[in-house]
Amino acid sequence: MSPIIGGQTFLTAVTQSELIDSIVNILPESLQGEYTVPTVGLFIIFFVSALVHLVIRVWIIHLLHKLDEKTVSEWYAVILKHKLPQRALFIIPLLIIYNGLNLVPEIPEEVTDFIIRLTAATMVLVGARALDALLSSVHTLYLMNAGPDKAPIKSYIQLGKVIVYVFAGLFIVSSLADKSPWYFLTGIGAAMAIILLLFRDTLLSLVASVQLTNNDLIRVGDWIEMPQFGADGDVIDIALNTVLVQNFDKTISVIPTHKFLEHSFRNWRGMQETGGRRIMRSLNIDISSIRFLTYHEIERLRESILLKDYINEKMKDVHDYNSEYLKTSSSTLTNGRWLTNVGTFRAYIIEYLKKHPNAKKDLTMLVRQLEPTEKGLPLQVYVFVDTTVWAEYEGIQSDIFDHLLAIAPEFGLNIFQQPTGRDFRVLSSLN
Repeated sequence: MSPIIGGQTFLTAVTQSELIDSIVNILPESLQGEYTVPTVGLFIIFFVSALVHLVIRVWIIHLLHKLDEKTVSEWYAVILKHKLPQRALFIIPLLIIYNGLNLVPEIPEEVTDFIIRLTAATMVLVGARALDALLSSVHTLYLMNAGPDKAPIKSYIQLGKVIVYVFAGLFIVSSLADKSPWYFLTGIGAAMAIILLLFRDTLLSLVASVQLTNNDLIRVGDWIEMPQFGADGDVIDIALNTVLVQNFDKTISVIPTHKFLEHSFRNWRGMQETGGRRIMRSLNIDISSIRFLTYHEIERLRESILLKDYINEKMKDVHDYNSEYLKTSSSTLTNGRWLTNVGTFRAYIIEYLKKHPNAKKDLTMLVRQLEPTEKGLPLQVYVFVDTTVWAEYEGIQSDIFDHLLAIAPEFGLNIFQQPTGRDFRVLSSLN
């Protein structure tokens, strides 16, 4: 392989040759021989390359950082952070070696070919690292200017880096072996089965990343639950092969990206975007405490601001119904309608939630009875509160149920619980 000479003039070659001859003439006769001239020429080329490399590292890069302190451009700071100009500038010493070999007289062709192939391979590696820094810079700039609705692109950036290094490796090997890259590409078809086996997870993760991104299934910052992998927390990173979830106990769950298409998971983003989080919890009422209210209890509960309108309306309906359908006066409860303590308690909970300052009135709000079980009658409270912050949500939920548990005895209701040791001791003392 012959060196590529770009822009060298005859005068430059003559000057280089004269310089080499001058240095050789200075050497003692004992050091002069057949390979003295090419050796001195190579020494000059490598010395100049090393000197340029030193200037780049010590002076030019220092100058670039000084300029960064005086500019407010965010893109310039980003490319310096990822060392894009630093890596790109290191190709200059390699170009000096690559093009300077033609100026060295009497150098053996085998040595020239070897140095050129090694230098070309190094230049490809430097170029790949510069492209790596460019892709990282693009990703950082995207994150700095991306809004909350923008899709993550880290998986695409990582895929781009993989492609860059795969092609870089191909060109490095072809350069060192002095073969065309197509020579190695033709052999890849035969090894495709092995390649697919080696990159199986990467290919699956690539497909998963595209689907997750295009369908906007997860974003960085989403709260997700994936019990199969013990994940319950915020997504902190979406990469080509893995998704990192920081759980609420501050541990990190590492989930392969393609597993999000193989397993179900819950994303709480909809709740966060709505601005309200649901409370769905039941009070188990002791069925033996459910009964009709006495007239005295109704009059006492009528004094409640939350129940006054409800009781007045209900008592009017009861009176109208009983007056119309009861032909004879009777005190038998089965002959008419009357208020129950559990129904009145349910109405009280609804009015209490409507007046609660943290309840979202524009979302579903209800209190319903579920099917009775051996643990009593479940009275389910279903309401949304106006916060998605975990600690605030738990505080509001606790306040609501603190109040309901404390107020239930005012309606003659008992909350069911399994017998405790204290209950058995009371029973034994009665015997």
